[in-house]
Amino acid sequence: MINPKLKDDLTDQLCETVLLLRGVEECYQFFEDICTISELKALAQRLEVARMLNAGHTYDDIVARTGASTATISRVKRCLHYGADGYKIVLERLQKKQEGSGAQDADNR
Repeated sequence: MINPKLKDDLTDQLCETVLLLRGVEECYQFFEDICTISELKALAQRLEVARMLNAGHTYDDIVARTGASTATISRVKRCLHYGADGYKIVLERLQKKQEGSGAQDADNR
């Protein structure tokens, strides 16, 4: 379910635009234009925090790897448990993609 506080025409347009991007290079180009470097780094950091929490890492491990504050880690953890499942969706897909590329790497040996 989409949070009604987020749902509007401009946010719809942003989401539709992201879906039009083809590949990592286009994503870099778009996000460099639409975000500040700090905003983009913060988004990337939160995704890594979510991935590490999902994998069972401790706060200390996460702080050491990402530099995220414990407040950021707590917020991401709260989203993982009580959020809209956006992290869950992408983390599952990332894991499947990594597992698939690992199998392809093994086939290429």
